[in-house]
Amino acid sequence: MKGNSKAAHFLNRELSWLEFNQRVLDEALDPTNPLLERLKFFTIASSNLDEFFEVRVAGLKQQIESGNHTRTVDGLTPLEVFQAITRRVHQMVTDKFACWHNELEPALAKHKIRILEFKELKTADLTWLEEFYGSKVRPVLTPLAIDPAHPFPQLLNKSLNLMVRLEMVKNGASLKHLAVVQCPAILPRLIQLPREDDRRDYVFLDQLIGHFLADLFPGTQILGYWPFRLTRNSELYVDEGDTPNLLKAVEEELHRRRRGHAVRLEIPSSGPVQIREARRKTLYLTEQDCYLVDGPMNPSRLMMLYQGSHSPELRDAPFLAPVGPALRGRPDVFAAIRERDILLHHPYENYSSVVEFLESAATDQDVLAIKMTLYRTGGDARIFGALMSAVNNGKQVTVVVELRARFDEANNIEWARKLEENGVHVVYGLVGYKIHAKCALVVRREGYEIRRYVHLSTGNYNPNTAKLYTDLSLLTCRPEFGEDATNLFNLLTGICQFQGMKKLIVAPFDLHARLLQLIAREAAHAQRGLPARLIAKFNSLVEPELIQALYAASRAGVKVELIVRGICCLRPGVPGLSDNITVRSIVDRFLEHSRIFYFENACQPEMFVGSADWMPRNLFRRIEVVFPIEDGILCDRVIREILGVTLADNTKARLLGADGIYRRAKVPAGGKPRRSQMEFMARAMPQTMEKAKEKFPRVELAARPFPKKKKP
Repeated sequence: MKGNSKAAHFLNRELSWLEFNQRVLDEALDPTNPLLERLKFFTIASSNLDEFFEVRVAGLKQQIESGNHTRTVDGLTPLEVFQAITRRVHQMVTDKFACWHNELEPALAKHKIRILEFKELKTADLTWLEEFYGSKVRPVLTPLAIDPAHPFPQLLNKSLNLMVRLEMVKNGASLKHLAVVQCPAILPRLIQLPREDDRRDYVFLDQLIGHFLADLFPGTQILGYWPFRLTRNSELYVDEGDTPNLLKAVEEELHRRRRGHAVRLEIPSSGPVQIREARRKTLYLTEQDCYLVDGPMNPSRLMMLYQGSHSPELRDAPFLAPVGPALRGRPDVFAAIRERDILLHHPYENYSSVVEFLESAATDQDVLAIKMTLYRTGGDARIFGALMSAVNNGKQVTVVVELRARFDEANNIEWARKLEENGVHVVYGLVGYKIHAKCALVVRREGYEIRRYVHLSTGNYNPNTAKLYTDLSLLTCRPEFGEDATNLFNLLTGICQFQGMKKLIVAPFDLHARLLQLIAREAAHAQRGLPARLIAKFNSLVEPELIQALYAASRAGVKVELIVRGICCLRPGVPGLSDNITVRSIVDRFLEHSRIFYFENACQPEMFVGSADWMPRNLFRRIEVVFPIEDGILCDRVIREILGVTLADNTKARLLGADGIYRRAKVPAGGKPRRSQMEFMARAMPQTMEKAKEKFPRVELAARPFPKKKKP
């Protein structure tokens, strides 16, 4: 425990994230998944790892270089965490490429999807590739010599490059040289060969360039070439208190990101040791920072094999989400909301309802104003079109755009400028905090009154990711929600201090304290022998004080059930500490993204939904909104139809043990397999389930695990 008596109570944040990525990779290894879906998980695990190095590992290396020896709550120093990470990732990289060579690549080949070596190509293919290289590839290549006059080039983050060793005879002497050829990102990493049948054959771009290297270095002999790839620190460093223009500061920092300090070198395991060592030392990297690759240099680019509509038999059965029952056949969305609150469960209920809410507001002659937050926009034409149309229709439109949404900064800047050019009033975040809340407010004149309609969500205003992420949306016109939403936007756009809310709970102002109070209330109920139960679903659990509160609740007798997709620093099932806590993680077809917090409250349950994970950044450094579900029918629906089904999953769920290891849930003796996401699709579209049962005959619906309760 290294000087901290409570260190053993916590799992390390970074190592926990790596275990989440292992669960993603496990889906690529799962033979019950369709082949192209396995490939998708394989590429996601690879791109996840890239981002992990760009941000988390880069931050750790900075701490180590600055001499930071502080131990975190799990008892580890930055150096110890870094060493543990490198050990785990080296093993993960080995497992990843074993998955590719032993399972995915041979299975794809059986289904006529092949990546060919040049020695396998026939004359017609070589002729076609020569023409393709000459017309499409050669014009954009720039060979870069490495010598005293040409130092090692500043290569871009995550760029694919070739290290070339060549020999040239000059004045009768044989001279050996090194050079670098960058593989332009504008070109696809896989080149599809022309075929007249249903075969899909490809060659890697780096092998194509390598084959024609003599063309780039005429008069030399190519002794060998080896692809390599750098990962650089990609965190943005913007001092908000010292910049008069946040937009300009973020733009400038984006340019620097591509050339941040190197944190990882990927190079073929078959490459010469001296070449590898030379590159490592040039980049000031340690041996631990060098990862030997036995396969595709950038596996995330294999997503190209997944894209398109080919090979439907190798994919999940298609799912087209219907409109939610509360809005089905209701052309007047405002009238539907006035009748009662509407809860939408995405992607099982179509996100088009949210878009149509905004479009209706843009064209409705009685709507006076629209205000909303944008975090990851996706640049959806309908949402942005609605906002700009609203301005043209004489409405006041205000949008709070978070410029610092990681890796979406450039896209957000582009769309923010378009909105401004079309008359939308754009506010660029709030000094000191990221705006992560998901909220839209529509102000409407109805007779002699003003009514406010509010949309609150756990997910971003992005119809594309809404097809892939599980989220909840609430549409309401309750006056107290409208007043709170108004005050929220005044806080984000004006100059005022947080005065508290009637219904909304807002980080960083009162969310952390409120969660502690709600957990403590469950513990007090348990101590008095009253029904006490807590269910929380979120992406990550890191914040130490909340974890300690959950331990205290467990010791008091509260049944605590956590559904944590990613990082979980809490250690469940420890005798005398967390006996009453279970932690499960679900990795499946859709990315589990909704945040739901249920408190039994002595048979008077309270349900909260929102944008915040239980992490320090969400609770203290972001503007987050958590809101109650006050409609009793909707609350019951979340308890029984969403949380209940999720907790019953024994097909895709993994359970976290006290040892920090995740193990697949087991079907109880005499029980039936349950797959929660399949059940949600079946409830939305029964015919979808019938098709899916052909692929998953063992997965069936079962009784709901929540019994009906009577109030005392």
